[in-house]
Amino acid sequence: MLKHTNMAVLIAVASLIAMAGTGAQAAPEQAAEPTTRVVLASEVVWEHLNPARGDKSPSAGTLWGDRNGTGPTGFLLRPTDGFESPPHIHNVSYRGVVISGLIHNDDPDAAEMWLPAGSFWTQPKGEVHITAAQGTSTLAYIEIEEGPYLVLPAEEEFDSGERPINVDETNLVWLDAGSITWVDQPGQPATADGPKVAFLWGNPQGDHLNGTLVKLPAGFTGNLRNHGSTFHAVVVQGRPEHQVPSETDNKILDPGSYFSSKEKTAHRIIVDSAEDCLLYVRTNGKYVVKED
Repeated sequence: MLKHTNMAVLIAVASLIAMAGTGAQAAPEQAAEPTTRVVLASEVVWEHLNPARGDKSPSAGTLWGDRNGTGPTGFLLRPTDGFESPPHIHNVSYRGVVISGLIHNDDPDAAEMWLPAGSFWTQPKGEVHITAAQGTSTLAYIEIEEGPYLVLPAEEEFDSGERPINVDETNLVWLDAGSITWVDQPGQPATADGPKVAFLWGNPQGDHLNGTLVKLPAGFTGNLRNHGSTFHAVVVQGRPEHQVPSETDNKILDPGSYFSSKEKTAHRIIVDSAEDCLLYVRTNGKYVVKED
């Protein structure tokens, strides 16, 4: 009986070796995860930001990460016209960029300060505040460094040591090719209507995490080249065309659309001649806006 068993094993092993040599039964290789990702605003999946409040809550649509997970995340916030939250706190700090409409985010007793599209604000964790919106199509981009993102009662307030920032879009400081190496206009001098960058937060030196706004003028054609680290970009204004390196068809990105890459990539951007384009960019280290 033992001899027959050994013979059966030898036959089975020989059969496996033969198949491995021919590749007849080789398992198919899994497709590598794409290094470049594009999410159109029309593809965003919406849910309640604060499920406990149901339809009284603004809508939220995740662009990257997991809002209910523990890591960094970026998502869209869509409040209704006239929305005003009750005083509350969050367990994590966040940053926000207004895409459309008007946003007011401040202490409950603060005078109204409506931030228009292109403005930037931060909300420290633990600090009591309200968030309000004006406009039938108000939209903002929200970013956190750790999750989950929770809405908690004002009674649980605490001082994290951070302080809020509200920057109206008229107070942004724009730098062009004559001021920084992040903008490259080969063969031509820097012009007032060329590409520009505004630094918002973080450390732009070395490989440190930072956030910026990029203004691309109407008629711009060129590339945003990141230097190898994870690169996130959200369309704030305009409808640029974006070309994925591995595809031939350009995609039109409405405000709220998103694109990213995980390694050194040249994102091809074409801006219509009728309207400027504004992008929010989050990355580690430097990137370069290179105009053709």
